[in-house]
Amino acid sequence: MLLAKDFDDYEIISMSGGEKLERWGKYYLLRPDPEIIWEDTLDKSIAHAHYHRSNKGGGFWEIKKSLPERWTVNYKNLTFNVKLMGFKHTGVFPEQSVNWDFIIDKIKSSSKKVKVLNLFAYTGCASVAALSAGAEVVHVDSSRGMIEWAKENVKSSNLEDKPIRFLVDDCVKFVKREIRRGNKYDAIIMDPPSYGRGANKEVWDVEKDLFNLVKLCKEILEDEPLFFIINSYTASLSQAVLNNILKIVLGEKPGNITSGELGIKAKNGLILPCGVYARYEK
Repeated sequence: MLLAKDFDDYEIISMSGGEKLERWGKYYLLRPDPEIIWEDTLDKSIAHAHYHRSNKGGGFWEIKKSLPERWTVNYKNLTFNVKLMGFKHTGVFPEQSVNWDFIIDKIKSSSKKVKVLNLFAYTGCASVAALSAGAEVVHVDSSRGMIEWAKENVKSSNLEDKPIRFLVDDCVKFVKREIRRGNKYDAIIMDPPSYGRGANKEVWDVEKDLFNLVKLCKEILEDEPLFFIINSYTASLSQAVLNNILKIVLGEKPGNITSGELGIKAKNGLILPCGVYARYEK
C-alpha cells in the first residue's frame, strides 16, 4: 500500500462508525466512508460541515459552523480549490498525492518534452501535477462543471500560461478520434468511474468498458511510453485486475508494471484504504 504523506493542508483526525473527521486547511469536515466499520473516538463537535447520507440515495451537507463556499489547500507547490459537492466529495482526493509525486518525478526525469493525456480527468489535480513538471497536457472529462473547476486549479497553481487543452468529451470517443488523427502521447492517466455518462449521454460501465479503452489507448501511445496509470475506487476491481489489464495490453513494452492499494494514515495511526492503482513505467 502506498500511503499519502507530506500533505500539510490535509489530515484525517479520527475515524469511527462509518465516518471520518478530516482537516482541510483550517476547516473540518465529517464525511461517511464505507471502509470504516470499527468504533473509536470521534469528536463531531469540531466539524464545520457534516455530510449525511439519505435513505433514498445521495445525501446532503449540514453546515454547522461558518464555512466559505470554496477555499484552497496546498500540496507542496500545487494549489487546489475545495468545494462541498452534492455527493460528499470535495474535488480533491488526497490519497492521489502519491500519484502526483510519481507523475512529477517521471516527467522531470525525462530527457524529452512529455505529452500527457488525462482521461476522466475530473477537477484536474493530476493535470496540474503534470503541468507543473513541464509536460504538455490534454485534459478530458465529460462534465463541463469539472472542466471549469480544473481550470480554476490550474490558475490557482499559477500555471495558466502552460500548455494545457481542456476538452468536454466522452473519453472513449475522444481516444478513437485521436487514433484516426495519428496523435501520440508519452503518458496516459485515467481515473474511470464505476458508471457514468459521456458528454452526449454515452453510457460507461467500468467492468464492461475499461479493458477495451486501455486497448484503444495503446494505439495512441508512443513506442516507448513514459508511464500509464489506472486508478479505481470500484470495489469489484482489485489491484490484480488492473495489473492484468496492463500486462495484457502493455506487456511487450520495455518497462515495469506494479499495482497496489492507496491509503491515508490518520492522526492516530490507523490506515484508511482509499482504492487501488496499477502503473506501467518505462
